[in-house]
Amino acid sequence: MRPTAIRRTAVAATVMSLALLAAACGSDSADQDSGNKGKADATASAKPAAKALTAAELEKASLAQGDVKGHKVAKAGPADTVSAGDVTADKAACDAFSDALMGAKAGTPVASTQRKVVSEPKKGADKDSADPEEAFKAAFDITTTLTTLSSYEGKGAEESVAALRTAATGCASGFTMKAAGTKQKIVKIAEEQVKGGEDAAGWTVTIESDGERSTMKLVQVRQGATVASFTALNLAAASSGGDFELPTAVIDAQVAKLA
Repeated sequence: MRPTAIRRTAVAATVMSLALLAAACGSDSADQDSGNKGKADATASAKPAAKALTAAELEKASLAQGDVKGHKVAKAGPADTVSAGDVTADKAACDAFSDALMGAKAGTPVASTQRKVVSEPKKGADKDSADPEEAFKAAFDITTTLTTLSSYEGKGAEESVAALRTAATGCASGFTMKAAGTKQKIVKIAEEQVKGGEDAAGWTVTIESDGERSTMKLVQVRQGATVASFTALNLAAASSGGDFELPTAVIDAQVAKLA
């Protein structure tokens, strides 16, 4: 890997654990009017609260090897995750977003599971281009996604997604975050269009460190009392400072298992 690529990858590595990157490198609309809103609220209030899934049920609903074509799935280990206590933001209003971006558990879930999903690079893609730069990008076009399932009692799942939306809007222009002792500047939070489950939201997050920028993706999908959270990093994009696509295949596969 070239020096420039290493520097940029290091920037991303401070945001998502080194183990996560190592695995990647070695990867075998609003309501129409207030009347309609009132009706929707009334319907929602009349609907019984969804049942919080147990730890065993979450394990069964979590992604497993073979669920996502072209990807490797494994249980996330201690080195792949971070606790909410290790993540802070210089603006209290941005704490919820910082936690979600790092894959930390939000609120007090009844149970939770985490999976590390790594895409496999297209075989021979690095040889399809005579341009060394393009060949490098193709060879390291690997997206690693940390997928977290959390189940909540009562309206905890709805409140979790709502809190994340509020934080994303209020912190869209940027803030400074410290994860595992390392400071990162969140330059911008841009909303992405995401569909799935009963509620879904997503963002592209631009991060800057030592003058170099990289991007991450954050998506949350709620199904009943369970929230599926996806935080993703692409190795080639991290090394070049470019953008990458949402891990749609991973999101769709996980949402399908929760339905």
